[in-house]
Amino acid sequence: MSLAFLNALECKEPHSDAIWDIAWTANDTAISASADGTVKQWDSTSGQVSLCRPAHTLAIVSLSVSPDGRSVLYNGLDGMTCLWDLEHDKILGRHDSYDRTASDGAEPSWSVSLNPKGGTFAGTGSSGNVHIYSADPDSFGTRQRSLASGRHKHGMDCKHSPDGKRLALSSETGQVFLFDIESGALMSTYSSHAMAVRSLAWSADGQLLLTASEDKRLILHDVRISASGKPGSGAVATLTGHSSWVLSTDISPDGRLALSGSADKTVKVWDIAARMAVSTIQDTGEVWSVCWRLKPSTNGSAGAFVSGGEDGHVRWWRSAGTG
Repeated sequence: MSLAFLNALECKEPHSDAIWDIAWTANDTAISASADGTVKQWDSTSGQVSLCRPAHTLAIVSLSVSPDGRSVLYNGLDGMTCLWDLEHDKILGRHDSYDRTASDGAEPSWSVSLNPKGGTFAGTGSSGNVHIYSADPDSFGTRQRSLASGRHKHGMDCKHSPDGKRLALSSETGQVFLFDIESGALMSTYSSHAMAVRSLAWSADGQLLLTASEDKRLILHDVRISASGKPGSGAVATLTGHSSWVLSTDISPDGRLALSGSADKTVKVWDIAARMAVSTIQDTGEVWSVCWRLKPSTNGSAGAFVSGGEDGHVRWWRSAGTG
């Protein structure tokens, strides 16, 4: 089987530098974070900017959108973390995670993740640990606890499971850690990759975790938790085909397809059940971030996704059906 995806839309006012993270929200807008220091909200029908935060002095490296699409958490290269209310275009909270005068052991966050159930967010950085902070505007950024990986290697990405009960962390040396948030316990450690794991993606049911690495591979992990509390079997499939670092990944809402963006200047679409690439799209530069559309397709097609990369352009793609 093969699938064709068409470039359905190009943004009208591209970023002046690379897009390092991107999301397609539940409200059908797109949010992009760029090395030019800006975060933009885009209309997914016109490609026009609908909201934009004033440029930060350093790159914005990570973002996380609430399930209802109303707020965005984003983080700068210096560890400045903000919560942006999209409905009112207002910053609800600002936290300087690097400020050691405010917290012992403070470290700049590199990757941040909103808990989908609300109330908290997670951040990881150079220590290789995950810190859990308050997301309440009145106490935004107050550290509540830390989850220790025990490896002290730079945390590359962290993402909450869809139910908000677990958190996945990836490291610069290729390990992936799973934590139980309530207890703070380290549940599983996977050493599936030989190089840094740049990106993580959970399936909507929380049973699978897909990891994307500088070793040019994506690895699918079974992370189901049995009734007895026993973790899943770990790595169950390896997806190969990229010729350079895999920088970003995502799993479609129905769990059938995966996306990957790579430094080889391509986006690949993968059939998860078949363990094979079913579409390869050539881009103009390194593809730093990809994200599926959350709303299901109305015509039974393979869906749509958005991508961002080195040239600063947001691009929307839609399925042309099977071929």
